[in-house]
Amino acid sequence: MIEWYKKVVFENYANFNGRARRSEYWYYALATILISVILRILEYFCGLTSGIGELGILRGLYSLAVFIPGLAVMIRRLHDVGKSGWFLFILIIPLVGVIWLFIVLCTEGDDGTNEYGSDPKDEFDEMDDIGKEVA
Repeated sequence: MIEWYKKVVFENYANFNGRARRSEYWYYALATILISVILRILEYFCGLTSGIGELGILRGLYSLAVFIPGLAVMIRRLHDVGKSGWFLFILIIPLVGVIWLFIVLCTEGDDGTNEYGSDPKDEFDEMDDIGKEVA
């Protein structure tokens, strides 16, 4: 999980081109949620928030820091299923847009190369094959 998170945040910070596997997107999302929960707990014990629903300083800074990589990985995830990044605007449609986007983010990507690049699963399969040949 940490490797996927580092790949999204450090290696592909503002990379909106190419494709992202489901595991890359969802491990990044899981790590972001866990970090936000930890920051919320720190804010609570350090007295950095005054109310339950308020965004604390630590979570606010963290949210600003990961906004661009989160947007980039979501667009690359849409590319993996053959959709343009502009499909994010479907979120304007209440409820239906959120449900549709969630389903698309959970859908397996296109096999082989599509108009947005090569299949990201093939890259990792090739690396696994190389490791097996060496061993």
